[in-house]
Amino acid sequence: MDIILMPFAWVIQQFYNLFQNYALAIFLFALVIKVVLFPFSLKGKKGMIQTTMLQGQLQRLQKMYGNNKERYNLEVQKLYEKEKVNPMGGCLWTFIPLIFLMILYPIIREPIHYMMGISDPDTLNAIAQAVNWDTVAVANGWIKEAAATFTETSGYYNQLYLASLITPDNLAAVQAAVGEAGSSIFAINFDLFGLIDLSQIPTLKFWTVPGGFGLFLLPVISAALSLVMSLVSQKTNSFSRQNDQTNNSTMKTMLVIGPLMSLWIGFALPAALCIYWIANSLFSMVQEYLCAILLRKDYAEAQAKREERERQEKEDEKRRKEEARQERIRRIEESKQAAKGKKKTQPKKKESGESGVNKEASRVGIRAYARGRAYDPYRFSPDGPTPYLSETAVDDAAVEKALEEQAEKREKAEFAEKYGLTEEEALEVEKAAQEEAAAAVEETAADGESETTEEETEEL
Repeated sequence: MDIILMPFAWVIQQFYNLFQNYALAIFLFALVIKVVLFPFSLKGKKGMIQTTMLQGQLQRLQKMYGNNKERYNLEVQKLYEKEKVNPMGGCLWTFIPLIFLMILYPIIREPIHYMMGISDPDTLNAIAQAVNWDTVAVANGWIKEAAATFTETSGYYNQLYLASLITPDNLAAVQAAVGEAGSSIFAINFDLFGLIDLSQIPTLKFWTVPGGFGLFLLPVISAALSLVMSLVSQKTNSFSRQNDQTNNSTMKTMLVIGPLMSLWIGFALPAALCIYWIANSLFSMVQEYLCAILLRKDYAEAQAKREERERQEKEDEKRRKEEARQERIRRIEESKQAAKGKKKTQPKKKESGESGVNKEASRVGIRAYARGRAYDPYRFSPDGPTPYLSETAVDDAAVEKALEEQAEKREKAEFAEKYGLTEEEALEVEKAAQEEAAAAVEETAADGESETTEEETEEL
């Protein structure tokens, strides 16, 4: 772990040696991190724009393979590989500041080890005795009771508190107490504006500690800047938010999570980490504006493609509705022609007395006519035929009407599915087609070119 942390601790130490201000050293450390990562953040922003530009193709793939998730995921992966787009590229760089926060945390927690290069327990114990650690630590509530030797395990931030007790006034005594290792020891100035001790942890009960109100303000300022940074990010990424509903919901979530996380960091960790988080928010806002300026052409191109895609989708929707309307008209015309032909070819029914057959004489209840044999009700049972449970006659007209309604519903459903229309859109198309067909019938009747009677029109 020291191999990873020591280079970052060296950078902070160089800034401190140059300005003799711990807050400024952390602030400049955050600036260096932002400058180094800026090209990668810019690339991530560009990748986010490219991903947004693929939304139209992704929606088409969703319609084609939405029911087959495995095939859909495969096609999406092929699309990303073809366009050379990393869908996670834009989100990855959002979490980079958190990674450096975790790197900075142990450096701030153990400044004697990482900035002064001292980790020997005996040397730490000698420093503690030189600054009267037992008395001061118990009085400040850092430890519950004095111990024979200084230990870091009894308090998680004991080394940070111990470093805060090394001042220019007792520095010579501390260096003399540790011998040869004393040359690397120096007094760290944890004061911010002479009011806030960055080695302490902010508390909600700020009136219980000296300088507590200044400490209380740091997490509040950090949360407020985090909220402002999220709003700036939403404004500069408005194009992506308009095109991606998922991204839109993510932005809204960050408006809440960002400030809450800043408050937690501020009140749970040493105040020096608030300085880093505040600096990160400020530099992130500047970075968002710079990215918006540098990627102006990319945003304009993506906006033009989005508008073209919306225009094409509207035209496709209009074309589908027109095709559906024409198809509906064609079906109505076919039904009309079929009904006319049926009326012309249907033979005239003979009246009941013309056939010379008394049909009612061969009917028993609702049984079929028995023309080919003499009906014998006692043929299979000496008790006669089994009586029906209900004497109510079946309404053949009602049954036929119900079957016609079911067939019509199935036809409408198949029609809507074929042309990709909703139920409301299908009804709208059907209404328009019927009106057009009715207008055509009226026009034909007015010109004397049709022999369709009023009863036939009602039937159609």
